[in-house]
This record gives sequence, structure tokens and C-alpha cells, in this order.
Amino acid sequence: MTSVSDPTDIARTGEPALAIRIFGWGMLGVLAAFLINNILVVAYGFPGTSAFLSGAAGPAGWVHAGVFVAAVALAAIYVLRTPYQALRWDARRIHSFNCYLIRSVFWAVLLVGIVDATIAFMRVEQLFLYFMDEEAARFFARARQVGPNIHVPLIVAGFVIGLFTRTLGFQWLALLIVMAELLIVISRFVFSYEQALMGDLVRYWYAALFLFASAYTLFDEGHVRVDVLYAGFGRTTKGFVNAAGSILLGMSTAWVILAVGLNGRQSIINSPITNFEVTQTGGTGMFVKYQMAAFLGIFAVTMLIQFVSYLLEAVADYRDEPGHRDHNAVTT
Repeated sequence: MTSVSDPTDIARTGEPALAIRIFGWGMLGVLAAFLINNILVVAYGFPGTSAFLSGAAGPAGWVHAGVFVAAVALAAIYVLRTPYQALRWDARRIHSFNCYLIRSVFWAVLLVGIVDATIAFMRVEQLFLYFMDEEAARFFARARQVGPNIHVPLIVAGFVIGLFTRTLGFQWLALLIVMAELLIVISRFVFSYEQALMGDLVRYWYAALFLFASAYTLFDEGHVRVDVLYAGFGRTTKGFVNAAGSILLGMSTAWVILAVGLNGRQSIINSPITNFEVTQTGGTGMFVKYQMAAFLGIFAVTMLIQFVSYLLEAVADYRDEPGHRDHNAVTT
């Protein structure tokens, strides 16, 4: 599926829409501040925003407040310095950045999946002992060693590759999932051989495909919509409905996921990541369970960013501004 990442076909200037642009860019600023504060809590032991609001954070709590104030202020300054920037231009730029995030994490899970499955296979079959002594081979049996020393560099490489590619690669990941499932069928029924790592790889890639593709599917109007009334609306009415839905349903859902999943070091997303959590299969499976917990956070982040873009597009439709995208004509 080709990513529309170059907004050169969109008019850069248009009628001012300061309020909605400040809201949209401010939402992205709050998201950035929220993620920065989460890193401060998890990695550096800061008290957290909730502790600051309850008055139990002490002087360190003001750092959290300062991050939020700075992020929102920068967003407002940017909007006020570009008062005539068109809504659709902003929407497409935000979407382009989101495409970069999505294709980067796709490359990351591709690289990590192949490398970690190979390591797991060699660990299960004790192939490392042919190349190194037993003490060195234990390195590959510890998730806390494999995660930061092998997975993290591969994830960084994925984000570097994302800078130079322009396609999201959904179809290629789907093909790899089919091939991995086919390998399970052949090895099980033909060679009577199966390891836990084979199922782990399918689940790992399928989770990435399902969660990471959701944001672009929203851009492409590919999600199922109950359109008994919506189908008969005009463009401006659809724009109003989409704008309201983006705020009341889309953004609120994304924030609930982030607020619950990233609520302190022991939250359902932070805890598996910081502990490099593995499945109950232990040494016979892949060491990627902690990343699958992170997938939920990535899903919420990319959906929130896409909903901001969608909101600006919807308001532009409501204002009947030029440049409306005909979703039925999008090339895939």
C-alpha cells in the first residue's frame, strides 16, 4: 500500500482556523509531553504527573508540569506564527509523520522477528554450542541480555530504514505471516516438528499488522462504519460528524489506553517493557512478549496522531475548503 507522504498537491495557505489548529497541534504537544514524562517516571524515577496533581511529588513534580506547559506553548506559538496555513496542509503533514512512525515500526518488527526467531531456533537446538562455549551461549538465553543488546539496535535500524523508504509494507508483512504459518503446517504434518517459537513469530507479526495498520486504515476510510444515516449526508455534514467523532470517540479512546497502559512503572505496558517479560514457554520461545505489550501503546499513539489529522481534514470539509480527498479514488 503506497503512502501518500508528500503534500505538494495541497494548497499551503488558506483561511485562518486558529482555534481548531491550536487544539490539534496542542493535542500533539500534550501527547509528546505525556510520553516524555512517562520516560522520566520509568527510566529516571520521577514521581509522575498524578503525584504532582495530588501534591505529593515535591519539587521534582514541577518538571512534569514544565514539560506540559512547554509542549503546549510551542504548539500555540507554531500556529500563531503560521495563521494562514491551510488545514489540509497541516493534516497531510501530520499524516506524513505518522506514516514514518508506522513504516519504521514495521521494519523494526520485521528485523526483530527474523533475528529473534533465528536466535530462538539456535537456542532450542543448542546450535550455539558449535560456535562458542556454554557460558557465552547463556547470553542468548537471557531476555535481559537479548532485549537491550540485540533488539534495541534492530529497532533503531528500523527507524533509520524508515527515513529512506516510502511504502508502509502492509502486504509484505501479511505475506510473511502466511509464509510463517505455512512453515508451521509443513513442519508439523510433514516432518512432525514444531517449536513454540514458530507460533510466537506468527502472533508477533500478526499483532503488528493488526495494530499498526489501523491508523493508515483510518486515513484510507477503511474501517467499518455504521452508515445508515451517514451515507446520505452531504460533504459539510459529514465533516461535522467526523470532527465530532474524532474528538469524542477517537481521541478519547486513545487517551484511555495511554492513561491506563502508561500509568506508572507497574502499569500494563510499562511493566512488561522494563522487565523484558517473556512468555511461559521460556527458553523454547521468542523473547518478544514485552514488545507486544508496547504494541498497544504504539497503536494508541499512532491512532491519536491520525485522529488529529483526521480532525483537521474533517473541519476543512465542514468549511467546504478545496482539496477534498475522494476516498473511493485512493490508489492502493
